[in-house]
Amino acid sequence: MTATEKIQGPASYFPSIEKKYGQPIEHWLQILRSAGDLKHMELVSLLKTEHKLGHGHANALVAYYLARR
Repeated sequence: MTATEKIQGPASYFPSIEKKYGQPIEHWLQILRSAGDLKHMELVSLLKTEHKLGHGHANALVAYYLARR
């Protein structure tokens, strides 16, 4: 990807997730890996309830994670 290409999809949320929650994306991906074999919305709920992420940010992280699993 070149510097002029715009990031699209779930990864486009990553800069705001890191800024708002003060953790690198790898931190959140490790939490998702540690959660085991849960469904999409179960993972979203985990991030929202246990880690206080907003729905959009949690959903973006889960979508990114599951697409690469």
